[in-house]
Amino acid sequence: MENTYEDIKQGEKGAWLSIIAYIFLSALKLSIGYFTNSEALSADGLNNATDIIASIAVLVGLKISRKPPDKDHRYGHYRAETVAALIASFIMFAVGLQVLYQAFIKFQVPSMESPDMIAAWTAVFCAIIMYFVYLYNIRLARKINSNAMMAAAQDNRSDAFVSIGAFIGIVGSQFGLPWLDPLTALLVGVIICKTAWDIFRDSTHALTDGFDDAELQTIRQTIRNIPGVEKIIDIKARIHGNNKLVDVTIGVDHQLNVSESHEITEHIESRVHELHNISHVHIHIEPFESQKG
Repeated sequence: MENTYEDIKQGEKGAWLSIIAYIFLSALKLSIGYFTNSEALSADGLNNATDIIASIAVLVGLKISRKPPDKDHRYGHYRAETVAALIASFIMFAVGLQVLYQAFIKFQVPSMESPDMIAAWTAVFCAIIMYFVYLYNIRLARKINSNAMMAAAQDNRSDAFVSIGAFIGIVGSQFGLPWLDPLTALLVGVIICKTAWDIFRDSTHALTDGFDDAELQTIRQTIRNIPGVEKIIDIKARIHGNNKLVDVTIGVDHQLNVSESHEITEHIESRVHELHNISHVHIHIEPFESQKG
């Protein structure tokens, strides 16, 4: 358990990096977008502003998750980051809809003035920075096996792509297509809402104890193949923060003693951890008498 808390603490470094990067990039994009009359860059800046809130939510969630179990939270506080991600998704939805509304209004009253090219080069510069943040966070997520940081890294990468899209829209407007800039802003709004929906879906799935059935069946087969396991009577799993919890009831030879049965459970725990990186497996044993002949 101590290793898990230490891993979460390392994940906080990635969250802090994202927060600092987003503060700098959102301020840069919003100011340049305003002075160059670029709807696409301004929308991208608002996107990064929501990412600040989302990253803060992840950071707070990670900090709460590190709190040890207490009398009211016997399983620990790991789900705090999932709750924080759910709150962040609502904030992102609100900003995404605002970006869509502003882009739609811009289409109703189109501007014939194309944004200055400094807006385009700003978008490229920001995309490069965001991609390096993504590389750092994806490596950190894989190192500490953090689902929260993995999601944050994917968000970093999508932000880099959004900035590239803004660049394309701004450059296109230089060639007599001024509507391409607000069109890109519209696409940015869609991306913000899509990211918010993905976070909302994954968070609610985890909070309602949802678990991928295909993965559960793979775990089931791993346990079934272990010598001494005569039958899988019941198996279920759930997500608890960054941890996967598996509960399984197995049938073993009714003639085995306690020590021999316990040895089978240790083999199950070791094998599931080795193949599926799951360290929390609760095993209930029931006597099983095979029907032969």
